Amino acid sequence: MQLFNLEDDIGVVTGALGKLGPIWVETLLAAGARVLALDRPGTPETPAFQDLQARFGSERLALAFADVCRRPELEAALDRCGHIFGNPPTILVNNAGIDAPPAADGKGHRLEDIPLSVNLRILEVNAAGLFLVTQVFGGAMAKAHRGSVINIGSLYASVSPDARFYDHIPGDPPFIKPPAYGASKAAVLNLTKYLAAHLAPYGVRVNALSPGGVLGGQDEEFQRKFCARVPLGRMATAEDLRGPLLFLASPASAYVTGINLKGDGGFTVW
Repeated sequence: MQLFNLEDDIGVVTGALGKLGPIWVETLLAAGARVLALDRPGTPETPAFQDLQARFGSERLALAFADVCRRPELEAALDRCGHIFGNPPTILVNNAGIDAPPAADGKGHRLEDIPLSVNLRILEVNAAGLFLVTQVFGGAMAKAHRGSVINIGSLYASVSPDARFYDHIPGDPPFIKPPAYGASKAAVLNLTKYLAAHLAPYGVRVNALSPGGVLGGQDEEFQRKFCARVPLGRMATAEDLRGPLLFLASPASAYVTGINLKGDGGFTVW
């Protein structure tokens, strides 16, 4: 089990105060790593993060703020990581991103009316922001000749969203996922291969982890439709995501780079 031991590692998780962020943070902490949690300036601490800090202590878990699209803020966060933990990071989880679930007020856009600004912002954060974060933190790993970068993708990097999952939700027009979401996640997969090739000579591995259908407050009808489409017959839970992340972060995957590890219950086999 020493293959999964992260006691000598320092992890950085972007979007750490979001939906999936605490899962990645807790997984790294439980395996022994120290973690710098990163999120946008002004983002309030969540109960999930406060619980983790109470359990693991401030000497193991610290919080810093930086916009993933602002290099000076990221460089300041890298300096903070070194100041707090004494060394640069060895694990980077590129989790920050913009998703677009149905709006509570039922408002949305028809395909032909989606503002360009909506698509550009999603692409900026999900793809360009991920690249910028990797330039800063991955660059520090390259100098140390050690590191694992894990880019959080999506099943929608591989397939188009099925609008029928949402057609029972009231709205005029009916809800559709912005096309830039899947496009940005497909870009993440290509960037994973690109960065894997360029950072491999420096001892840094780069892989993607693509969850699919993570349970988190969706209505019963959506769950019924979605689960009927999944070979394993259910949505993913937090526990389903921990193992894949730990594998990619740890020496257990020492000879693995440039892959997309899907945790989608088989959704994309059809």
